[in-house]
Amino acid sequence: MKSSKYSNIEAKAISMLEAHREKINSPGISVAVAIQDKIIWQAASGWRNIEQREPMSVDTILRIGSTSKALTSAGLARLVDQGTISLDDTLGEILTPLPNPNWSSIKIRNLASHTAGIPHYGDNTELMGLVKTVSLNTQYNNVTDAVKLFDKSDLLFEAGDKFEYSSLGTVLLSLALQKRADMPYQQWMKDQVFKPLGLINTIEENVKAPNPKQATFYIQESDTLRVKPWRPVNLSHRLAGGGWLSTSADLAMFGQGFLSYDFISESTRSDFWTPQALNNGEINHQQYAIGWRVHDVDLGEKIGQVKYAHHGGVSRGAQSFLMIIPEYGFSLAVNINTKTKTFSEFSAIVKPLTKLFIEASLANTLK
Repeated sequence: MKSSKYSNIEAKAISMLEAHREKINSPGISVAVAIQDKIIWQAASGWRNIEQREPMSVDTILRIGSTSKALTSAGLARLVDQGTISLDDTLGEILTPLPNPNWSSIKIRNLASHTAGIPHYGDNTELMGLVKTVSLNTQYNNVTDAVKLFDKSDLLFEAGDKFEYSSLGTVLLSLALQKRADMPYQQWMKDQVFKPLGLINTIEENVKAPNPKQATFYIQESDTLRVKPWRPVNLSHRLAGGGWLSTSADLAMFGQGFLSYDFISESTRSDFWTPQALNNGEINHQQYAIGWRVHDVDLGEKIGQVKYAHHGGVSRGAQSFLMIIPEYGFSLAVNINTKTKTFSEFSAIVKPLTKLFIEASLANTLK
């Protein structure tokens, strides 16, 4: 898909995409670019299923891993705008009964910025829960049950003292969201985020009956160019922090939603894109805000340095990246159906594609 304003760079963009797919040895790749609330280019290359010779398309649905955290942040932002929850509300005020008394002073802000002290998967001291998060063979339809996998685990530190990335912390955040929304987390996300933004391909994974548009996910065999299908897994226990599925186009338009003050207020977006300080006053080392990382990037002489909000995701047989540049009303999402050795290998395509399309946008403005 292309916009006539960008047809002169389409061939170059596709060439970059195909070269990148081959370089990282991914079966398939998809990308979408949106500017000013419109998809201006999207493309796919390679295979969604090698064995069946099914090509990757712009409608192929993929696991997005921790990019799910950005989605959850939007659900939280909608609650904040309604006055139903505050970033400084504590779990002691929200959860009755409180699953773990040591959680009483943890704030929503802490959970959403990974400063709560909740462990990540491997640091969970609730041993049976740890086993279940490794076996990945159980369906969790209610986040209350997913939280039971770690509700007896030790805290890593007092809330706000340190930064420690934790997808389980985001799962706990989704329980607080569910309590204040007074409806299941999944329903709130569908009603308040996906439907308003028209995200028809952003879904939960159905392990027993996969969506017909869903990709097959692959593992790369060490030191070879061969890939094989990833074993069946159930990621429902981590939905809010790493379990949603989507397309690049849906994610790019989700990014546009975050730029719309009709969807999220200006003050709330400002709060959510402010990197959070620890109790000692220092900004956490990842520049993590409320469900987003926020950094500056130099896009070269024609564009210069810009602020961007972003989140990446790594899942079983998939990787995802979403970025938003508010100054240009720009969002880009890219997804693959395998996992590279390092995340930077996968995400290396983002900056050159971003430069290409923003430079073209600037040129179109001058015409």
